[in-house]
Amino acid sequence: MSYAELAAGAARAARRLAALGVGEGERVATTLPPGAAFAELVHALPLLGASLVPLNTRLTDTERRWQLEDCGARLSVSEPLDGDEADVALRDQVDPDTEHSVIYTSGTTGTPSAVSLTHRNHTASALASAWNLGVHPDDRWLCVLPLFHVGGLAILLRSAIYGTTAVIHDGFDAERVRSAFERGEITVASLVPTMLRRLVDAGLGRAPALRAVLLGGGPVPRDLLEWSAGHDFPALQTYGMTQTSSQIATLTAGEAVRRSGSAGRPLLGVELSISGEGEILVRGPMVSPGALAQTDGWLHTGDRGRLDRDGYLWVEGRLKDVIVTGGENVACAEVERVLEEHPAVIEAAVVGLPDPEWGEVVTAFVVMNGGTGDDLIAHCRERLAGYKVPRALHAVDALPRNAAGKLLRRELVK
Repeated sequence: MSYAELAAGAARAARRLAALGVGEGERVATTLPPGAAFAELVHALPLLGASLVPLNTRLTDTERRWQLEDCGARLSVSEPLDGDEADVALRDQVDPDTEHSVIYTSGTTGTPSAVSLTHRNHTASALASAWNLGVHPDDRWLCVLPLFHVGGLAILLRSAIYGTTAVIHDGFDAERVRSAFERGEITVASLVPTMLRRLVDAGLGRAPALRAVLLGGGPVPRDLLEWSAGHDFPALQTYGMTQTSSQIATLTAGEAVRRSGSAGRPLLGVELSISGEGEILVRGPMVSPGALAQTDGWLHTGDRGRLDRDGYLWVEGRLKDVIVTGGENVACAEVERVLEEHPAVIEAAVVGLPDPEWGEVVTAFVVMNGGTGDDLIAHCRERLAGYKVPRALHAVDALPRNAAGKLLRRELVK
């Protein structure tokens, strides 16, 4: 659809919302699937001075009811809007510091929390991304991420700001995406590592029009980075979160191989700092005002990382993803990285399980393609201090992940 058609549809949807009593300062939740009706709702709400709350479509009824009560939404839209249209004046301007949307975090470490993002936040994020990737008039940005997560919603919003095309799939289908890439239909895409793994398994061979693929949602296994480099596949590692309206650090195309493993340098307007405890701190115009600490004015991400001498960010896992075993601290990410260096390991997750003697023991859950557990333990012993080597190793078919592809570590310790 054209932006003229989208504008007309958004105005129509706004008048229908007004007929249902929606007005300035109110919130409207939605479980609409990806499609034109969702896009129209996104652009309709600012015309009324209202804000969007996209709800996770995978939630149970109980979980959804809790979020509706938590956010105070006036109504929830689950079907394309229809019915009467109110005769109301629609806004042609918005205050950039008013709320645009409320997005719930992915809840990888516990109960999801609501994050209020302003129009300024989303615009600053779009401009920062454009500064890094550039914008081509014929860009077609593929979205296979859920629109109820910030990474998916940001594609709709950026594309509207740029005046370029957003290609929205209803979920991720490896064959459909492979075909779109190979036919040259897509120039930019956002994926998580698990999706790229499935594309490789599906036999992805070429992507002639593709100029950038943002890879976020967690560490990218080394073999996927090597595959990307060997197939001229422009995979760019990126780092961001709901509280920052999506990405805040991203590699450029020329750095993807040379700086493999890094999330890149801060994007335009982003300030990064590392606390004395190794926590990544962020501030900038894309950061939710409600996420800033009252004492120091920084967003405390809960992630551990470092900045190298050239200003590149290296994300080393969650601060809480540390196992204390026999009085020694073990970073889960370090053990996972060593495991994934073994050719038989597709992906790995490491957790600490309670132990009466050691407090916690290092335990690995591994998706394997051949090899044995003994091979992996020997591999770890050659590269890690003894207390870091997994005491137990479990082969699994898949690791638990949420809709955004992030590892649900808590599911492994139940």
